[in-house]
Amino acid sequence: MTTSPPPLLSIARLIDSINTWLGKACAWLTLFLVLGTAIVVVLRYGFGIGATALQEAVLYAHALVFMGAAAWVLQCNGHVRVDIFYQKFSGRRQALIDGLGTLLFLLPVCLFLGWASWDYVSNSWATLEGSSESGGLKFVYLQKSIILVLVFSLVLQGIANLIKSAYILTGRLPAVEVTHG
Repeated sequence: MTTSPPPLLSIARLIDSINTWLGKACAWLTLFLVLGTAIVVVLRYGFGIGATALQEAVLYAHALVFMGAAAWVLQCNGHVRVDIFYQKFSGRRQALIDGLGTLLFLLPVCLFLGWASWDYVSNSWATLEGSSESGGLKFVYLQKSIILVLVFSLVLQGIANLIKSAYILTGRLPAVEVTHG
């Protein structure tokens, strides 16, 4: 008989799967970044044709690649770590440090970023802000909303990481040691 995982752990795994899907979807945009930039360059310098909308679309995609995939990178422990002690700690001690880091740094910074950017994004939505460039995209409000995607996905991933850290600290989940070498 198989037992189902505890509800909190199921929530953490659901958050992980959502952020994995979002991160992988955003990662595919790098192909568009390369192709779109190449087309803009060829059009501009090869044919003297400006492609403002395509250039702006590349900027939107660039924002999504970094801000949309940030929570997935956090989930995979892919962010840069400059820590000579962490990698030598046991899995349980790493879980304690990760939990404290999430509570003391990640969540407060995300909440501040969300609070500080809310008016910026909502004002853009209120006017359905478009590009100030001739031939630009009419969706600047969507680009600015990517900031809130970053905040929301990082907060969710922080919650998932806290749940997993708590399970590791209580011995109800095996500790996976993170090493960077």
